[in-house]
Parts: sequence; C-alpha cells; structure tokens
Amino acid sequence: MSAPERIPPRSVSPDVTRETTSEARPDVTPEATPDATGGAARAELLARGELTVRGRIREASNAALLCTVALDGQEASCVYKPVAGERPLWDFPDGTLAAREVAAYAVSEATGWGLVPPTVLRDGPYGEGMVQLWIEATPEAELLALVDGEEPGAGWKAIGLAEVGEGRTALLVHADDERLRRLAVLDAVINNADRKGGHLLPTPDGHLYGIDHGVTFHVDNKLRTLLWGWAGEPLPPEALDVLKGLKDALGDGAGLAARLAELITPAELDATRARVETLLTTGTHPEPTDEWPAIPWPPV
Repeated sequence: MSAPERIPPRSVSPDVTRETTSEARPDVTPEATPDATGGAARAELLARGELTVRGRIREASNAALLCTVALDGQEASCVYKPVAGERPLWDFPDGTLAAREVAAYAVSEATGWGLVPPTVLRDGPYGEGMVQLWIEATPEAELLALVDGEEPGAGWKAIGLAEVGEGRTALLVHADDERLRRLAVLDAVINNADRKGGHLLPTPDGHLYGIDHGVTFHVDNKLRTLLWGWAGEPLPPEALDVLKGLKDALGDGAGLAARLAELITPAELDATRARVETLLTTGTHPEPTDEWPAIPWPPV
C-alpha cells in the first residue's frame, strides 16, 4: 500500500460524533430513525423551515454548519453546507458539491433502501446550499477494524493490509453486513470518490446511513471506498432487482432522470446510466482499478 493510502495506527471505528464547536449542538432531540428516513414531511421541513445556525462542524473539509430548522411547530437538527463554503477541487466543477449531495439522496430514495438522510437544496443564511437532516449515530457500533493475521475472520470482509507503525502491518476489515453491502452498491452507482469510515452512521434502531456525498457522479471512474470486501463477488438478488428499478427510473422522461437532470450535467447523467448497466451486465461488485486510488485518505 502506497504512503498516501496508509492507515493511521489507531482504531478505525467510524467517528460518528461529528465534533462541533461548543455552541453547536442545539437542544433539539433528533427524530427517530424511521421518521427521519421518510419522505415528504421531513423534506418539507428542511426545504421551507427557518434555519438557525448553532455552530460549525470543525473537522469538515468544506464549510458545514449545524443548524435547527423549524416550521409550523416542528423542529429538527440539520447540517447546512453553503455553496459559498465549498473549497475548489481540481477534478470537480466549482460550486457543484451541494447539488451532488442532493442527487445522491435522490438515487438513494429510488433504491428504497433509505441510505442517505433527507437532503434538499435551498437558500440559507449564507446563500444556497445543501441542508440534510442530522442523524444521531451509535458510537458503539463497530463496522471497521484492524486485525492481526491474513484472514478477516467470521463476520468480516478484508479490505487490505495497512501499515500501523513501527514496521508492523495489520489487516483492515469491514463488517460483512447487509447494510454496508447496500451502501457499496449505491456508491458504485453514484461513483462515490470518498467513502470514509466517518461517513457511516449506524443508528440505535439498527439502520445505517451514509453521509458526505459531495464528490460523486463524476464521468470518470472515481470509486474510492473502504467497502471493497465484496469486490468481484456476485451481486445479491436484492441488489440486482434494485438496479433494474434504477435502470427504468433513469430512462428518458422517467422521474429520477428528470430530477438528476436538475442537479448534474447531461454527461454525468449518462455516465450514471452506464454504471447501472455495467453492474447489471457483469452481475458483480466492482473491483479496484489502477486509474484512481482505491482507498480514501484519511480512511476514517
């Protein structure tokens, strides 16, 4: 594993706390997970509610503000990422990351898996940006680990060897978990270039969310993830059924295609269709290539 891909010598359990400034955490109890995933009411609250900034999420690479959103007596916590706070990237057009996050939510909803928290594009205190429902995660959930030996053990899938300091290596593994496998399929569809451990949010009721989808939908192969454990393996029947549904939903004039056309370029939409078609044709999870670093940095 090359130097930029080395794993730091510490636990790689996902950091689900999303550390904020001392003023950031509002006195609002997050919604229970089933209500948080579901549809129109949450989206309406996020899209039309009054946003109040409570603080900044300090470890975010782009401006990310913790807010409350209130409408007609309903209130929830959310994350607001203004376009004005996006750092330019060499490979993505400036000012497009917020729209890509909303596009990822649209695809997630079309799968029926509810893998991305409700997300909208709207105006806010610092201009247009992405607003996403805050998810309170379970820090005890272990989805990633470093283990000694060359085999992952029962219930785990190997990602690769990692340098852990003092000339030692360990095997980086992730849980052999249906929720992660669904997320791996979603990432392959949206071409996620940054699936870190800290982007995995398991909730107390057993649901799993993925967050931070700003670097997605590129026309070139950019898949970079920690979820390589199923690489080259056959896709499960459930995933194939979902992909068939996505193919239909991405057809000319179909609802998902129309929504994505508002958020990404025509070339990116065509590339999304092509990725779905490739997954259906091969019937397998994608494998890493030499075109792009396989594992994001930092990994968590």
